Amino acid sequence: MNEAVVIAGKVLIFIGVIFDLLGCIGLVRLPDVYNRLQAATKCVTLGTCFILLGTFLAAGFLVKSLLVILFIILSSPTAAHAIAHAAHKSRIKLWEKSVIDRYEEEKGKV
Repeated sequence: MNEAVVIAGKVLIFIGVIFDLLGCIGLVRLPDVYNRLQAATKCVTLGTCFILLGTFLAAGFLVKSLLVILFIILSSPTAAHAIAHAAHKSRIKLWEKSVIDRYEEEKGKV
């Protein structure tokens, strides 16, 4: 295997670990469940996809990595939406400095 491809894979894995770390920090530091879901779905999904893409390059073009990337891209936003919807339906309050609740506005219009 080409050494440049392996190095590119390791760089992608490193970038993915940084994104995952930032997502974990966001889960701990952000004030409410809705903001925490934002950190989890954006950073952790992107970070995990970078790690899997780096694994795809560094380990010899494993098709399993691409299939898992596809699964994560499809399931992570869907799961986050379901969790946010359930939290809103359970009347979990927004952070006190939140400006607007668009879901509540749209629900009132229907």
